[in-house]
Amino acid sequence: MASSLIIPVILAGGTGTRLWPISRDSMPKQFLPLAGERSTFQQALARVSNAALFAPPVVMTSDAFRFFARRQAQDIGMEPTVVLEPMRRDSAAAIAVAATIARARDPSAIVLTLAADHVIFDLELFRAACLAGRDAAEEGRIVTFGIRPSAPKTGYGYIRPGAALGHAAVHAVAAYVEKPDEATAGRYVADGYLWNSGNFLFRADVLLDELARYAPEVAQAADAAVTNATTDLGFVRLDAEAFARAPQISIDYAVMERTERAAVVEGRFRWSDVGNWAAIFEVTERDAAGNAAHGPAVALDAQDCLIHADDVLTAVVGAKDMMVVASRDAVLVVPRERAEAVKELVAALKKDARPQATDHRRVYRPWGHYESVDSGERFQVKRILVAPGGVLSLQKHLHRAEHWVVVRGTAEVTIGESKKIVHENESAYIPIGAVHRLANPGRIPLELIEVQTGSYFGEDDIIRLEDVYKRGS
Repeated sequence: MASSLIIPVILAGGTGTRLWPISRDSMPKQFLPLAGERSTFQQALARVSNAALFAPPVVMTSDAFRFFARRQAQDIGMEPTVVLEPMRRDSAAAIAVAATIARARDPSAIVLTLAADHVIFDLELFRAACLAGRDAAEEGRIVTFGIRPSAPKTGYGYIRPGAALGHAAVHAVAAYVEKPDEATAGRYVADGYLWNSGNFLFRADVLLDELARYAPEVAQAADAAVTNATTDLGFVRLDAEAFARAPQISIDYAVMERTERAAVVEGRFRWSDVGNWAAIFEVTERDAAGNAAHGPAVALDAQDCLIHADDVLTAVVGAKDMMVVASRDAVLVVPRERAEAVKELVAALKKDARPQATDHRRVYRPWGHYESVDSGERFQVKRILVAPGGVLSLQKHLHRAEHWVVVRGTAEVTIGESKKIVHENESAYIPIGAVHRLANPGRIPLELIEVQTGSYFGEDDIIRLEDVYKRGS
């Protein structure tokens, strides 16, 4: 029996447009609590927290989400290695980088790659599948997790298991098949095919050898990106020029559909890729009428509906098989059977340059977040939250003055050469052009209301003079 610790790699760089308007480019689904109290990213980290089976994890994400990913990990007591992808290059490049890093840790490293936006129930069954797959991976197999279908769904790729490999529930892969039509999916289910979950377990050196054979440009780009990587505030920043040379291709196309080493372990755990709102409906607890509700939602004479309300009272009356998703600045109404059409909707919104297509009213920063409350020709009001220990940049504005009113916590306010502590129900005034900084020295979040007055309120009126997070102006 193999005894190596598995190095988990959490792939957290996706966008999740099919879960609009809650998931958007500026804050995608893996960092949101869509299927429980924790985000699916946090759930994925917690899934591999057993130190008897798993080594410290590696997280692959983008520069935009680096601080958010680290903070969410710290919130559940984990300290992963966070690797920053300079641009999106699909799963082959990300997994190649992770395998390269793992091989540097241990030449015979076993790697588990998990999508950050999937939901897995039945933790013990998941770990049992990892143990079974580890034995096959030790012997040079690249193992994928196949899921026993609960229905003939057309939204997943399928795997046909081949000969047993001598390990519990592990088989060679006889064939990968693309997403089928409904009739074909029915035949696949009857014939014992499995869903392709897109999660993998392999020896790092084996995967890199197969990449060098079938997708050498990916392997070479990943190796150079890691070799020339730098460390920035504790993050591993891949070399952008090298990483950009990797073709944009999935690991399935690059390796899994071509290699003779592919194997599949049947995961008997319940699984969902929560790829659209219909999938969220399936994993959410439902009432006696079959309605799944989240947030301040009310259903009257409704049946089999999803109502997802993000801090906005949302009432649905007399509807059946509908999905209603309400955020503070956008509302989606769509039949459950048309869940996949949301991706097309978002593309249309982007084409029309609607800001709601990509950006939330709440904007996340390394120190916390802010959101717009109201605005007019000569004013703007924001609600600001600064996490404990958070420090905004030392900055000034050319076109606006600011009033800060603390409503919770304690603020440390720097204005010019003066530094003072501002408590709840106290305020500070920052004149136009004054050099200033806001920080939270306390142990609880700092919340304040900011009233801006002036002639221009764009974020490009922030002139950063000093920044602990090393952002540009």
